[in-house]
Amino acid sequence: GQIPTAGLDGCLFVGELGLEGQVCPVRGDMAYAILAKEQGLTLVSARGAGGTIRGTCDRRAIDSLGRMRLGVESLDNEHVTRKPPGDSGQRVPPALDYRDVCDQEIAKRAMVIAATGRHGIMMVGPPGAGKTMMVGPPGAGKTMLARRLPTILPPLDERSREEALLIHSVAGQQSSGVERGEPPFRAPHHSISMAGLLGGGRPVTPGEVSLAHRGVLFLDELPEFANNVLQSLRQPMEDGCVRLSRAEGTYVFPCDFMLVTAANPCPCGHLGDPGHPCTCAPARVESYQARMGGPLVNRIDMHIDVARPASSKVIEGGSGMSSQEMADLVLSGREFAAHRRKGRKKSSMAMSMEPAARVAFETIASRLSMGGRTIARVSRVARTIADIEHHELVTRDDIVEACSYRGRAHG
Repeated sequence: GQIPTAGLDGCLFVGELGLEGQVCPVRGDMAYAILAKEQGLTLVSARGAGGTIRGTCDRRAIDSLGRMRLGVESLDNEHVTRKPPGDSGQRVPPALDYRDVCDQEIAKRAMVIAATGRHGIMMVGPPGAGKTMMVGPPGAGKTMLARRLPTILPPLDERSREEALLIHSVAGQQSSGVERGEPPFRAPHHSISMAGLLGGGRPVTPGEVSLAHRGVLFLDELPEFANNVLQSLRQPMEDGCVRLSRAEGTYVFPCDFMLVTAANPCPCGHLGDPGHPCTCAPARVESYQARMGGPLVNRIDMHIDVARPASSKVIEGGSGMSSQEMADLVLSGREFAAHRRKGRKKSSMAMSMEPAARVAFETIASRLSMGGRTIARVSRVARTIADIEHHELVTRDDIVEACSYRGRAHG
């Protein structure tokens, strides 16, 4: 009888009660906030818990259960109204910038294509292949290229932002970047388990693939991952969601992400590097490279070799395309693709090619013995390249460039 009952029926109470009566935040507060909005309830939770959602959410903060002796109306009102990303003005300049990556314009071009079409990309090259003298830790190279990918992706729209926030909330993860509309970037260590990558545990929580939803999943040192862990990605990549079956039911977590991978060409990392001789035995090289093959890698759209930058360019400190310039290309390509598809029926790739492009594609596909899956992936990459160049029809040059990004996967 110590707590007034007036107004309790219109509230959803969420929190963990401590032994001294304090109310602490709990995992998944964002999910409760969405539920409260859908049910027309007032959310009562620990102060500062949860993220913002579309429209307006009536929220009241409570620090201690003792506050309830004065009734729900006595609690502080945290009435939150959300502003869409970009309403406050110009986009905040990113801390990471592709301008810092020296002498890697070909790799940057590939990143623009991947970001425009949301294609998976695999980078192979010696350690430190993209490192500058002033930016990045020793050994940084392919990793620098990957970590800057979110800086050229468009901000999350309202729906994508809410989906990503919800997943991070359920997983108990901080999401300040997602809150600002930045695409998530996840880079799990190669020792990660299948449960850590896909989700699981007790209680069941989302894994890294779901935390990368609407963003980037980066797998560095790809051959070091357990083979069963890598192959478990095939179904989520195709379906865009993870299904976990447990005794109490089936859990479904969304996981629509861009897959970016990096690997050395051999265990020592210097195979094919003119400046450093390879010290690996042929059998070790063959075994190591075999781990970069298989069904998963064949599902990655683009494969590029990242060479070590020229010493003169590094010493000179020159810079190429910046993240802003690359982001402009990505946005332009996506806008052209949206305009091209508007009001048109879906057509086959062959119908959208110039005659010379079709002849070149048939010749290259036959010479490289491309399988059906590879032909389809090359077609999608070629269409993306054409969108970046604002070509209504895919040209021969678009096809040739797209085929150059399948050097390590022809199956």
